[in-house]
Amino acid sequence: MNAPDVRAAVERVRAFYEALAPGDVERLGEVYAPNAYFRDPFNEVRGVAAIRGIFARMFEHLDDCRFTIRDVVADERGAMITWDLTFRLRQLRPRETRSIHGASHLRFDGGGRVVYHRDYWDAAEELYAKLPLIGPVMRWLQRRLG
Repeated sequence: MNAPDVRAAVERVRAFYEALAPGDVERLGEVYAPNAYFRDPFNEVRGVAAIRGIFARMFEHLDDCRFTIRDVVADERGAMITWDLTFRLRQLRPRETRSIHGASHLRFDGGGRVVYHRDYWDAAEELYAKLPLIGPVMRWLQRRLG
């Protein structure tokens, strides 16, 4: 793909993610190729059905999920985006809004659908350190090792 086509594909992904709601999980095939690869700190899967499963589970455990895309860098090889995910955990302090800051590396097929999606975010800092039981231990370890 040329750089303008990649930028157009990224804008489709951006619009999809920034409006993502539980009912949109079935529409992931509009932005992901059938055999797309997806990896984040907890999952490594291939195929739209497996990617749907990840997002379906996310919506089972989280309320008020919202992605905000912050920055995009794109060329003919793909794109890097930075984002914030805000959410509330249903089972743990459900009134407290939490956030994760991360980045995604994306590559696209000739039709502009994602074939490679790799998320980078620090699960220890962005998630575990903010949990009530394990958080104090994680913060103590960070201080001791830092």
